[in-house]
Amino acid sequence: MKFDRHVGDVKASEYDAYIVPGGTWNPDSLRADRDVLNLVNEAHASGKLLAAICHGPWILADAGLLKGRRATAWWSTEKDLTNAGAIYIDEAVVVDGRIVTSRAPTDLEPFVTRIGSML
Repeated sequence: MKFDRHVGDVKASEYDAYIVPGGTWNPDSLRADRDVLNLVNEAHASGKLLAAICHGPWILADAGLLKGRRATAWWSTEKDLTNAGAIYIDEAVVVDGRIVTSRAPTDLEPFVTRIGSML
């Protein structure tokens, strides 16, 4: 895949929704990037849909967006999310306001369906 922009150049208003990828390495790298955290915070403040699957909710947690919110993610991240103030729910898809989280690739169908119903 060819990149045509850097995350620091993106404004939240330019997209209707932001979907954070799963896997371990990508979200772990992204959550350490101040531009990524700023973008998801800006998107959230603008009322944009934020969705994250697998380890992706790490980014939302590190951005401070899960405090007091219901969320799910890959099972091994439960302590990380609860330490960030989230209410961890072990369900395929958890929706709290405009934030949609999901556990694993096996939950992709209900995750994508829910995102689609909210756009």
